[in-house]
Amino acid sequence: MPRIYVAIVASMLASLVALAIPQILQWLIDGPITGNDVSLVFWAAGLVLLLGIIEAGLIAVRRWLVLTPGTHVEAAMRNSFFMHLQDLPVAFHDRWTSGQLLSRMIGDLNLIRRWMSFGFVLLIVNIITIFVGFGILLSLNPVLGAIFLVASIPTILHGYFFEKRYARLARLGQDQQGDLATAVEESVHGIRVLKAFGRGAHALKGFGAKAEQLRGTELNKAREIAGVWLWLLLIPDIAFAAALVTGVWLVSTGGFTVGELVAFFGTATVLLFPIQSMGYFLAMTIDARTATNRFFEVMDSVNTITDPDVAQTIAEPRGRLEFQDVHFRYQDSPAGVPDLLDGIDLVIEAGETIALVGLTGSGKTTLTALPPRLYDVTGGRVLLDGVDIRHLSRRELRTHIAMAFEDATLFSASVRQNILLGRPDGDDRLLEEAIAIAQAQFVYDLPQGVETLVGEEGLSLSGGQRQRLALARAIAAQPTVLVLDDPLSALDVGTEALIEVQLRRVLESTTALIVAHRPSTVLMADRVALLEQGRITAVGTHSALLAGNEHYRFVISSLADEELEARSNEPIA
Repeated sequence: MPRIYVAIVASMLASLVALAIPQILQWLIDGPITGNDVSLVFWAAGLVLLLGIIEAGLIAVRRWLVLTPGTHVEAAMRNSFFMHLQDLPVAFHDRWTSGQLLSRMIGDLNLIRRWMSFGFVLLIVNIITIFVGFGILLSLNPVLGAIFLVASIPTILHGYFFEKRYARLARLGQDQQGDLATAVEESVHGIRVLKAFGRGAHALKGFGAKAEQLRGTELNKAREIAGVWLWLLLIPDIAFAAALVTGVWLVSTGGFTVGELVAFFGTATVLLFPIQSMGYFLAMTIDARTATNRFFEVMDSVNTITDPDVAQTIAEPRGRLEFQDVHFRYQDSPAGVPDLLDGIDLVIEAGETIALVGLTGSGKTTLTALPPRLYDVTGGRVLLDGVDIRHLSRRELRTHIAMAFEDATLFSASVRQNILLGRPDGDDRLLEEAIAIAQAQFVYDLPQGVETLVGEEGLSLSGGQRQRLALARAIAAQPTVLVLDDPLSALDVGTEALIEVQLRRVLESTTALIVAHRPSTVLMADRVALLEQGRITAVGTHSALLAGNEHYRFVISSLADEELEARSNEPIA
């Protein structure tokens, strides 16, 4: 910021130098030229040239000074924005579209940087220059100066109303840019679906409608700017014309010298750019203010999942996981609707594998999101080795618990980096072991093996390949507790069987909570927990529940029907 202030001083000095030149012209005309002293004319011309060089040098200094701090501030704001996004809970990202976040991180911060480096400096300098310039005009001739002051009144009024209208349009346009970015991102990520269903034209129509809305808003902004430019160009010209006529009359009556008239109009000419650029800088300031508001809408979002003031630690992690009277409901759930999880009581002993089964919508995936604190319970508590997980730092908690999701997400990085995401210091032995357990040996056949870059979200791989890499990632993290949300749904029967054999070896020493959508997955578990309408209604071995629980038999038969239908289709590996 000190560089910004120095840049303001340099720019202000440049403006004062520019305002000084007309005063030299006044002295030149009323003195040497009128007195026919040619020798002083050359000295005056040299002085004007020197002042012009000084002005140009100060402007160059101002440009050099403002470039670095603006980019540094932009980079710092962008880094803090990204860090805050990473820290905010999943519930925040459920509500916000990625396009709106991208537009704030890229477009809005770019606007703020341009305003800091250019708009802020020149806006302040131009305002000071206008006040100083009007003071000089009034000192040269109060009558002519009054003409310019009176002419500025409608310009000021128009600028006031312009600010009100343009601020609304600026916010609308930036929000529409975010919506447009969301439409682009969704169509790119969903390109396979759009092509498969022949809905490209439909997507284009929706995009075109949003683009047309944005176009209309930008046209309205352009009209507002054109209107303020009209006033900023027309009023000074009218004032110039009136002052010229009055000034010539004053010279003819002897009340004003020719040098003073030249100095007056020279000063007024210097003021033209500051006056005429006010509309542009006012619009830029409003855009930057709106961008700043949008930036802080995200930065002011409160993170509800935080570390405790004094974090506990687990000296000897064993992996005992316990749910005590756990309740959960989403923030936007309507009043009167029962909790999605309504009093869950479940104990998973260290080294035990529990399969979680239930009909669609019973809350299985939500329950698995609670141990790593992707969401926080709204009632009750979750204990890890007897410690409430809210009393652990999130970093420590997530070193003890790893997850593999049904919807496997990979990053634009190498296979090695994707698998060792949770254990970046892992060696080749750990990498190879995770690959073997997840039956992901296909990575060795890729062009650069485990160093092959995976495309965006892993879309260059098949669904089964992505799931195997995601499973390898969870295994490579070497957690105490492994949470698996149906991570084998896209695999063929043979591959699934091989993985289950390897997983049994891993699960001998790891606590596991597995969401099961196939009977074959249930058979991997020591016990089964039946989830029904947000409650655990039965816990036991598969055979015991099958013999004694009618709802469990119904759920298992439903899973068997789904598995039979899936296996009748072409396998996905």
